[in-house]
Amino acid sequence: MVARPRLNVVLHVQIDFRDMCIFDVMSMKVEKLKSHKSPGIDQIPAELIKAGGRTFRRAIHKLIISICNKEELPEEWKESIIVPI
Repeated sequence: MVARPRLNVVLHVQIDFRDMCIFDVMSMKVEKLKSHKSPGIDQIPAELIKAGGRTFRRAIHKLIISICNKEELPEEWKESIIVPI
């Protein structure tokens, strides 16, 4: 059995990338992104991702499919920012 790639992001939320390989599932997760929150290490705010529409989502989906096929996350995606309050 092949291990499923997972990504720990801010607040230690885990995302199963196998689910994200399905375009409709990924689109639903994009819609559920919270607005007016600090962007992550990539400095891309959720509002920009949401506003990108279907074209932007297709580009993100192609990237996720590529990651699923390689079964390895980019090193940059393994970083997260934790801000103590």
